[in-house]
Amino acid sequence: MDYHFRSLGKTCAATGQPLAPGSLCHSVVVDEQGLLKRLDFSEEGWTGQPPQTVAHWRTRVPDQPAGATVPIDPDSLFRYFEQLSEEASPGTEETRYVLALHLLKHRRLTVVQAHGEADDELLELSGTHGEGQFFVRNLHLDDAAVGSLQNVLRQQLATEWS
Repeated sequence: MDYHFRSLGKTCAATGQPLAPGSLCHSVVVDEQGLLKRLDFSEEGWTGQPPQTVAHWRTRVPDQPAGATVPIDPDSLFRYFEQLSEEASPGTEETRYVLALHLLKHRRLTVVQAHGEADDELLELSGTHGEGQFFVRNLHLDDAAVGSLQNVLRQQLATEWS
């Protein structure tokens, strides 16, 4: 008979605190009214096996792989895009452009219309939930430049939003 359980959780079942990478934790399988459920506990949250425990083991919380990124939801990115749009400083033009591309890809922004010529094109955008009118200059950046700006943006967001 095969059993399938979710992988190691991200938070302690007792304290609700994140399970720190590299730390030891206790994992259990409990029988809750005929359903088998996995629970994970930090060392601090462990008070012993809960009632109806079927299995218990200790494990180490894996480290986050190098280069792994924590995804940020499109609504949070959209709020950041709105903030940069309100400031509308020339120093944020490339960041706004890359954010707009990402939000278009994830269907959080739509193109209403393009204004101007191909070499000086202004994109008129709107949020998919009825949010305002945004204008972003089409910078026609190559893939390498967009990738570089995405890495800078990821680092900035990881620092400011964590």
